[in-house]
Amino acid sequence: MPGRSDQTVPLAVKIVVSGGLGVGKTTFIAAVSEIEPLDTEAPLTQVSVGVDSLDGVESKTTTTVALDFGRIRLDPTIALYLFGTPGQGRFSFLWDDLVEGALGTVVLADTRRIEDCYPALDYFEAQGAPFVLAVNRFDGAVRFEPDEVREALGLGADVPVLECDARERGSVRDVLGALMDRVIGSRAAPGRRAVAAQG
Repeated sequence: MPGRSDQTVPLAVKIVVSGGLGVGKTTFIAAVSEIEPLDTEAPLTQVSVGVDSLDGVESKTTTTVALDFGRIRLDPTIALYLFGTPGQGRFSFLWDDLVEGALGTVVLADTRRIEDCYPALDYFEAQGAPFVLAVNRFDGAVRFEPDEVREALGLGADVPVLECDARERGSVRDVLGALMDRVIGSRAAPGRRAVAAQG
């Protein structure tokens, strides 16, 4: 059929965005999505009192209860499908389904509540999937150098640690680009090792 050969069908890549409660996952996806993002934000209710800590994010009034979803084309050949996980531990049973088939993960961190990213880091390290840590810059939060954050969290030198502003499209694209570089590098590494072994 005429004209169909000029159309490029992008490779669909599933990416997960994770981290603690109030770290900016919904904002991160909404800032970059080229489609109307799907979110499952619901008002915080009395049920969460004493269960979900809001220390440092007291002004938060809603929370993700299932997932966030968005899509962005990095270039004509790659479309990223972004799935955001809920941040509360009581919804972590959803993570296994959300991460199935994902090629990599962005773990968002908030230096005011840095300990909240430990469950996500532990989970994705156990999965063995490539991930990057993105420190979301919140107004009024103390700034730390990426290497200071790496050391505080005990991350290896191979894990990219970046600063980002989850409200800014360009900043989010930079984080996703760094993740794709890591995904491609990790997938190419076994082949490089095999070639080296043959030489």
